[in-house]
Amino acid sequence: MTDSYKGSCLCNKVKFSVTGFANKIAHCHCTMCRKFHGAAFGTLTSVEGLNWLSGEEQLKDFVAENGTIRTFCGDCGSSLGFRVKGAPLASIEIAVSTFDDEIPIVIDAQIYTAYKANWCKLDNLLPAFEEGRN
Repeated sequence: MTDSYKGSCLCNKVKFSVTGFANKIAHCHCTMCRKFHGAAFGTLTSVEGLNWLSGEEQLKDFVAENGTIRTFCGDCGSSLGFRVKGAPLASIEIAVSTFDDEIPIVIDAQIYTAYKANWCKLDNLLPAFEEGRN
């Protein structure tokens, strides 16, 4: 049997499950992640076996000037995920903070650190990249 990990938005109207996670997961310090998540950085992961259990009709998108898509709950405003320009909902990267279950992930890097908030201290134990990993 495959393990399933569940998550939800703040109001619990949007619920989902996944069966797997990406191997590389980073804290992103870009301006859009900081503003979208209301935090020092956003941490998102590509997932496998995404299944919307409820509330898919509640999902709303914000399309940034560069075409990237930020998905959130239209009722409570919870930041749920990110997609590259033109990508379908099925390829969404999910915000790790939305999982209700403990998830088997390891944060392995910090990206877009050139844009980090001046009051945020980087984790000295993680590699830091001023832009993306490349």
